[in-house]
Amino acid sequence: MRWPAPPANAGLGIAAMSYITVDYLRHLSPAWHSRLQPALWSLLALTAVFRVPSYRHWSAEFRSAIPFIASMLFMLAALLCEMISVRSVTAVLGLDWHLNTPPLPDTGQWLLLALNEKLPTPIVEILRARIIGLHHFLMLFMMLAFSVLFDSVKAPGLGLGARYMFTMAVGRLLRAITFASTILPSARPWCAGSRFRVPGYPHRWAQKYYVPYATDHDAISRVIKLDTAYVDIGKPVGDYQPDWGSMSFLIDFLRPTVSEGPSWYSLLKKAGGGCNDLLYSGHMLVAVLTAMAWTEAYGGFSSALVWLLVMHSAQREIRERHHYTVDCVVAIYVGILLWKMTGFIWSHEATSSNRRLTKFEKIQSRLIQASKDSDIDEVRELLKEIELSNEESKNQTGIKYSRLFRSATIVFALVIVVLAFTLTSDG
Repeated sequence: MRWPAPPANAGLGIAAMSYITVDYLRHLSPAWHSRLQPALWSLLALTAVFRVPSYRHWSAEFRSAIPFIASMLFMLAALLCEMISVRSVTAVLGLDWHLNTPPLPDTGQWLLLALNEKLPTPIVEILRARIIGLHHFLMLFMMLAFSVLFDSVKAPGLGLGARYMFTMAVGRLLRAITFASTILPSARPWCAGSRFRVPGYPHRWAQKYYVPYATDHDAISRVIKLDTAYVDIGKPVGDYQPDWGSMSFLIDFLRPTVSEGPSWYSLLKKAGGGCNDLLYSGHMLVAVLTAMAWTEAYGGFSSALVWLLVMHSAQREIRERHHYTVDCVVAIYVGILLWKMTGFIWSHEATSSNRRLTKFEKIQSRLIQASKDSDIDEVRELLKEIELSNEESKNQTGIKYSRLFRSATIVFALVIVVLAFTLTSDG
């Protein structure tokens, strides 16, 4: 992807960095944060609403509405699969395994500890500071998508949102498949016991296929030679079986306990932050996709700052032992590759050139005739048609319901912003 030229309108970059700065005041001065944050968000929201009447690309937004909704539903389905997988990889081996299994050796964690001894104390404190989190990256993308109202980003904003959510959904599904394939011990051995109520003993599959061969070298060697589970464990310890009706198939994955109540949904709500959903990092996937979207759609110096925030977030994930280094490294290149593969949904290059080329082909003969006649006014009018081609709507239904669509889009977008801001503020 070619690095875009610096944008003529630098307001988006200033607003984004102001948001990060004001939000960090919660650690430096909570009193000032409580005053400035509502004021900043109110100013941004009112500015966006006032720009709605002069926005000229509603026809393009209307065409992107269906892909946007489809991408959102796809992402919600992917998140549901991920939540089930998060609970499953935590519960399948039981709490005893989590408490007794040491973390994997991680050279990235060692390097950061070594740098703490070598670097000046102010730099170390900056590296440790909680400057940015998951909800910040989500908000940065929200601001990027809304900036189509100010012509800072190429329309349609819903197209950009559709690409972001579709890429996120694919990344989340790949992530769930990856961390569920091989269960890695958490870098925080106490994590599972503090976050989840799962049985202390392993699932019956683990009792048969893993536990007899987990520590005995001779047993491991023999199972390799025989290629069969030769140990007879007798009757495996059974799990609690609640009545979940049509959702009872989830019992083997979620392994509920009596103390967690009869609802399967309540278990999934607790899976927002797992312990063994490590390879690769979901937080870093969000950060990288936001940085890729920002770089392609907006560019400029602020994009470099967003990437610096991504790197800062990565080293904090490793430093605080939420993830191993490999989890963050893989998330970075997977996020970059996934974003580059989904340009067919929304692309800054495609929207700025292909549509103009199509419009030019349609009026080419008229433009040639006007040039032969030396009719400068006609040439200007035809060129204006090319510039405004994205604003013209051939869909009469879109024109008829344009006002309703505008209102619904803005209300829906603002509600999503509020929900994202409130429900993800804890990361």
